[in-house]
Amino acid sequence: MTKTTGVMKIEEIIHNEAPRLLVLYDRGQEDVVRVFADVLGQRYAIVRSLEDTVGQPDSAVLGLDNSVITRPEDVGKKSRTVITTHCIDAHDLRDERLTSLCDYEYLYTQQHFVRRDVARFLGFVLGQIKPHDDLRRKGRTTLLSTTFPDIRTALPNLAVVSVGADSIELRVDLLQEQDKPTGVVPSIKYVGEQVMLLRQRTELPIIFTTRCTKENGRFPMDDPMLFYTYLRKAMQWGVEYADVELWLPEEIRQKLAQEKRSTQIISAFHDFSGKFKWSSAEAQQLFREGAVYGDVVKMIALVNTTEENYELEYFRSIIQTAYAHPPLSGLNMGPVGQLSRTLNKVFTPITHPLLPMIAAPGQLSAAEINSMLHSMGQMPKLDMYAVGNVRHNGQAMFFEKCFNELSLPHQLLSIERTSQSSIERFISQPSFGGAHINPPLAASASYLPRLSNAATAIGQVDTIVVQNTPSGKLLVGDNATWKGIRATLTREFVCSAYAGQAALVLASQEAHAAAAIFALTSLNIGPIYTIGFKPKNSIAANVQHFRGVEDVKKVEQPFVIISALPSEKSFVVSPLLKHYGNTAKRQNQTGGVFVDLSNGTRGNGDSVATADSLGWTAYGIADVNAWTTVETLRLLVGQNVPFDFVRLAAGRSLYI
Repeated sequence: MTKTTGVMKIEEIIHNEAPRLLVLYDRGQEDVVRVFADVLGQRYAIVRSLEDTVGQPDSAVLGLDNSVITRPEDVGKKSRTVITTHCIDAHDLRDERLTSLCDYEYLYTQQHFVRRDVARFLGFVLGQIKPHDDLRRKGRTTLLSTTFPDIRTALPNLAVVSVGADSIELRVDLLQEQDKPTGVVPSIKYVGEQVMLLRQRTELPIIFTTRCTKENGRFPMDDPMLFYTYLRKAMQWGVEYADVELWLPEEIRQKLAQEKRSTQIISAFHDFSGKFKWSSAEAQQLFREGAVYGDVVKMIALVNTTEENYELEYFRSIIQTAYAHPPLSGLNMGPVGQLSRTLNKVFTPITHPLLPMIAAPGQLSAAEINSMLHSMGQMPKLDMYAVGNVRHNGQAMFFEKCFNELSLPHQLLSIERTSQSSIERFISQPSFGGAHINPPLAASASYLPRLSNAATAIGQVDTIVVQNTPSGKLLVGDNATWKGIRATLTREFVCSAYAGQAALVLASQEAHAAAAIFALTSLNIGPIYTIGFKPKNSIAANVQHFRGVEDVKKVEQPFVIISALPSEKSFVVSPLLKHYGNTAKRQNQTGGVFVDLSNGTRGNGDSVATADSLGWTAYGIADVNAWTTVETLRLLVGQNVPFDFVRLAAGRSLYI
């Protein structure tokens, strides 16, 4: 089998035009417009009326005080995407009619303003991050069902309880507003704050669920419009998924499907009677009805016998054969239905011991599902390898911690790499399940039958992935480092902020900077200027070499500076940061992004601290390594481990 070429796949490149936004703000809160513009990498202008938006440049984010709008109906006539923003710390002066006519609503708090939440919100509603596509590519996906009356009580442990989860379900019907009787539906204001708080603390997609009384929830069934009101609000808030119950009137489900924007709909059917039969014609009809407006169809029934799990699997096979879309999430509730939770591969609800209660009878944790899969022979024990300096930097120990937390049966073996032949010896073993390699392996290794496009272009393999194919086991050499760098770059900026921008990359040799250049190219950035090395490989077409100080002066203001210099040479970065930082101040611009990839003790000053003091958004190797670890675990074992859990549980040795 031949190796792939180094041409970057089209889906790996972010091609997004700069959006045209009109941001409405509360009186005295115009600074939120500046933050939106900064996250988008655009300029902004404050206008005095809707009429003044005419003739403004498309490249500028426009801000308007929402209190001066006298005719809300005119908002819907604008050619710009309209986002209304509200600070929940201020008095609630929201005009709900005006809000309903806007495309989106963004809620925030000045007391704990989270800039990365703005980046996530904008990236999603503008279609620049696509969690739906990421989840569709996974072999198995899970959702963590939260059962807290107030999400604030979950936040301290959220990084731990969401290990192994691919999404997080906010059970709106289980929220309990203070000073209200138990069981009363919480107010829109309270629910909005809960969504805001949850999104600020997790990178997981949010599933917004309003369960009715008949389906083990608290929303009254005699008021279908109440469901519509809350679900449409959730779509305006930019939640990734909305759970829409199939019993709701078709006109409501149709209206929600027409107004869903970036949100996808999970069409949900539940039966608690114990009489539902997966073998019945009714079951297929229910799927077809759910598929009309659903991007995912969820069907859950309470069962009494183990045999009904096999009936569900036969039903699942019929659906998968007859319908390419939408995917089916099919489960049986109750203790005897736990087998179906193990076999289901789409949005399997999971719980965690730290949650106050389970959301449905028979619910399992991610660790319990993995243990059951292993006992059924669906998850064989494999040898996973950590190769190189992984004991010294703590990566091997952290991988072991993750395996234990998720009850994965695999054995982690740490070895010091002495030669490429030593790696070739153990990857040929039948029990080989994958490897993390640090420092990376040259992509020219002949014993890897296939390379990812990224590994080929970068010229380095830091992850060996095992793929099971009809013809047998296939080894794929991949590179997770570039994904870690890109995740860091897009932490507080949307992807389109980088398009067409200049970047500087410093390194002693090209190999140290190759992953960074590939990550920048994936964001459609350019031109890229190199300092300290002359690029030889064609990772990107728009890479140019700086030969001296005069060349530096030619670049007016780079948006990104990435240093891949060794720590003992990192002192040379500070003059560049100061030069361009002062230029930005003179031009009344905010600083760009600085990423320091160097490991080890810095004896000549902290370049990250210097960049931060000059107004740059600065990241060190700790952030990049944490994101790279997240991506590595996804590649190796197909499990999601949150960034915050990596930072919390890995220990400082992983980052230096």
